[in-house]
Amino acid sequence: MKVGLSTYSLSRAVKSGEMDVLQAIEWIAANGGEHVEISPFGFNLEETPELADAIVQKAKEVGIEVSNYCISANFIKPSTAEYEAEIERVKRHVDIANRLGVKTMRHDVASRPKNECTIERFESDLEMLVRACRIVADHAARYGITTSIENHGFYIQSSDRVQRLIHAVNRTNYKTTMDIGNFMCVDEDPVSAVKKNIPYASIIHLKDFYLRPSYRNPGEGWFESLSGNYLRGAIFGQGDIDVTEVVRRIKESGYDRYISIEFEGMEDCKLGSRIGIENAKRLWLEA
Repeated sequence: MKVGLSTYSLSRAVKSGEMDVLQAIEWIAANGGEHVEISPFGFNLEETPELADAIVQKAKEVGIEVSNYCISANFIKPSTAEYEAEIERVKRHVDIANRLGVKTMRHDVASRPKNECTIERFESDLEMLVRACRIVADHAARYGITTSIENHGFYIQSSDRVQRLIHAVNRTNYKTTMDIGNFMCVDEDPVSAVKKNIPYASIIHLKDFYLRPSYRNPGEGWFESLSGNYLRGAIFGQGDIDVTEVVRRIKESGYDRYISIEFEGMEDCKLGSRIGIENAKRLWLEA
């Protein structure tokens, strides 16, 4: 097992100009990270493909691995032409993943407004989403890359919907980037969801949230879950998720690959990321 950090966790510092992605990689290595997950917020690898080579070189220089590549995508489009164009765009990102030297890649699949996130809508969209994911996974297979869906957003977020899509795609190189915190966005218990989906995980995101019930609006900085409860990003190990039990369940499963910290709290991103890495390593040893 190797604990690392998603560059998303440092995206505020990258976007502000405090550091660039290469400096972020240096920071991760200096603060206990054993790998870096590339999530292009504040930089663009399509427009500057040579940056992918610089990322690989920088990671090698500081002695950490490049573990995973994460991009946004949405195959729900108003026209067939836009749907096909989105598939082609994601395939180009698979080529970038190969340039980064990673063997796993997450691409999002679909997003809808909360009022459209019904099971009926999901089932009606499923065939279209399955086709797109198969095409991308088959392209990735040429490089030996496993693609994945993250439980991300509010639409294909619950453990059951993630599994439904994985089984329908039916490719050995199509799995899930399992984010332990995101299950809460659809009001699913993270411990139960992790137990259900750990067999399908290609990489794991450790994230934490504070949770307040729908009748206790905490004010600025919080967002609403699908059912109207309130969530706010926390430093991993300091929020309301039972992270001790989650880590124990992950370790008990035999999972022994990359674990990536995602921090999206209100604290300074470097502070939150550093403490998150430290807590994850400590909890793993104690599990």
